[in-house]
Amino acid sequence: MGNRRPTLADVAAEAGVSVALVSIVMRGAPGASAATRERVLEVADRIGYRPDSRARLLRSGRSRLLGVVFGVQHAFHGDLLTGLYDAAARHDYELTLSAVTPLRDERTAIAGLLQDRCEALLVIGPQSPTSALAAIAAQMPVVALGRDVRHHAVDVVRNADCQGLHQAVEHLVSLGHRTIVHLDGGRTPGTAERRRGYRDAMREHGLEAEIRVLPGGPTGEDGAAAVAPLLPDPPTAITVFNDLAATGVLDTLRRAGLSVPGDVSVVGYDDSRLARLTYLDLTTIAQDTEAMTTQAIQRAITRIEGAPVLQREVVTPPHLVVRGTTAPPPRNAALARLGPGGVTG
Repeated sequence: MGNRRPTLADVAAEAGVSVALVSIVMRGAPGASAATRERVLEVADRIGYRPDSRARLLRSGRSRLLGVVFGVQHAFHGDLLTGLYDAAARHDYELTLSAVTPLRDERTAIAGLLQDRCEALLVIGPQSPTSALAAIAAQMPVVALGRDVRHHAVDVVRNADCQGLHQAVEHLVSLGHRTIVHLDGGRTPGTAERRRGYRDAMREHGLEAEIRVLPGGPTGEDGAAAVAPLLPDPPTAITVFNDLAATGVLDTLRRAGLSVPGDVSVVGYDDSRLARLTYLDLTTIAQDTEAMTTQAIQRAITRIEGAPVLQREVVTPPHLVVRGTTAPPPRNAALARLGPGGVTG
């Protein structure tokens, strides 16, 4: 057979039975003796035959495929994909992926999946207008992860972003910080809610005069560019839109000769794999990836099966993870950055 994929006919010829009988055995249907079933399975294993379950599903009008759109630039999207694969497997569904890249927009990524006979579409951090997502939802179930899409046809599974930034500020204030700056995420989903959580928490602690929000973005380069205007006299603490942007903040601060957390405390968001790297050891706000991915897959399947849905939106609570980038502020930030003889350390 060379490199050709073995077929039912190959198994039948090798086992000395009909193709119909091999099909019965492979489907686990009644109609074959135990001896015949054993011989057919032995031959199939020996010649490397594998049933094409995808083709069988398509013939029945099902694919059991869930399409997922994600961004390659977002480390947290990778964490969500891991959870989505696990959750889908528990329900005997498969994922097919389509990536958003710097040269491939979300519209193109979605269009690719619509051609793959997916039974539902899951979009992580969708950038598309609500009207575009609603139009797709008229054709198949659509679940948005990480963005509040306000349309009755689109299901939403997201993190309580406002609550998360509130927790970040609470943590920093409890350490004694007052000059706390927030670097936002630009046009990335979740930005407005996280910004609101920062402002609300600062006001609650009587720090309204200290509120300062700087435009940023979701990448390390965005974080580095956003923190640059704060140098050389930064605040004692910075909350950052996400962990990836926080890596740019940490690098810029350290290149400027500043100690983290000795001079400046930094809090990220997501608790992505980046935050857990030992050389970053980033204090961050964790999203509950297991709950989000489990709920997203369950909601997609519920819609596929036509079961009733009581609440269109599922919101999961975040929690603070304290690591090594936060500490009490120095008593005098300016003096703390000076070594012996007034030389910058």
